[in-house]
Amino acid sequence: MPRPSYFKIYLDALNHNFDALSHLAGSRQKMAVVKANAYGHGAIVCAKNLEARVDAFAVAITEEAIELREAGIAKPILVLQGPHSPEDITAITAYSLWPAISNHYQLEWLRNHPYNPDQVWLKVDTGMHRLGFAPNEVADVQSTLHTEGVSQIILMSHLADAEDAKSTLTHRQTARWNEVLNTQHDAAEITERASLSNSASTVGVLSPPESWVRLGYSLYGGSLIALPPGLKLRPVMTFNSQVAAIRWIDTGETVGYGGRWVARRRSRIATIPVGYGDGYPRAAADGTPIGTPHGTVPLAGKVSMDMITADVTDIPDIDFGTKVTLWGDSPSVDEVAAHCDTIGYELCTRITGRTPRIVGY
Repeated sequence: MPRPSYFKIYLDALNHNFDALSHLAGSRQKMAVVKANAYGHGAIVCAKNLEARVDAFAVAITEEAIELREAGIAKPILVLQGPHSPEDITAITAYSLWPAISNHYQLEWLRNHPYNPDQVWLKVDTGMHRLGFAPNEVADVQSTLHTEGVSQIILMSHLADAEDAKSTLTHRQTARWNEVLNTQHDAAEITERASLSNSASTVGVLSPPESWVRLGYSLYGGSLIALPPGLKLRPVMTFNSQVAAIRWIDTGETVGYGGRWVARRRSRIATIPVGYGDGYPRAAADGTPIGTPHGTVPLAGKVSMDMITADVTDIPDIDFGTKVTLWGDSPSVDEVAAHCDTIGYELCTRITGRTPRIVGY
């Protein structure tokens, strides 16, 4: 019999989340971000499920886009990091992809290539300071792209603190974004070819001037900000297992590597066959919640490669074979991440290949 540990991917939850976020986005075009294997959920299966609903997809690198094309995805695909070499330009044109251009090296590769994409996304650095042209360079870069025969240019930028609509950084970036749009020859027209909002901006209803929203983490049911009234997102992924062993230990005995967790009373310990070899975070602190049909129980002891342990002393109904939820509805992946000093994005994208993903509705 196989180990009773698996990830379940619920495509009905993915559809629900897209529809809910689309309502917030209104008339703006919707781009589903499926980079990093759709945040660990499976890029091909998620893209195939969403293709009829979305206007385009986004990935981080060209290789991810090629994988989708070769799986039959026909909708436009934006490559957010753009080309990493002149050879990438060849692949981008061959697979009819949209590159994001963020530096002069990429611009020069485009200029030297015999065939250029019809549409290019021009990244503007409004304050994230990772990638992008300075605002005062935008007009010259647009002119160069038009000269090279690029017929459609979409301006884009990325918010560094979209989770906090009141932050100084968010206000600074949105002000610079507005300045860039206002310096265009036709500000009203350019707004129809612009994209600033990510998931957090969409959920937080920042609504900057733009025509595209890029839906990422929230599409999969996670959120780093409080959801607005009426918005309900559902987890697309649940991480499931079962109790594989139960034992009693005496007061003063320890559990796991290094003896971090010490029994303050005679304690009943459950062992669950998952660990950091599956993507459950080694950084999880004692007390990290684990879901069961009888309520949550606390992690007890360091996470090892293949197993974790939980204190189930107060819930006698938990026994060998009891089903557990490492993350899903309760606890959510964001709750678990908070006990690991990280974010749910990392937990979802670091899961490994040895634990099967089961796709359903």
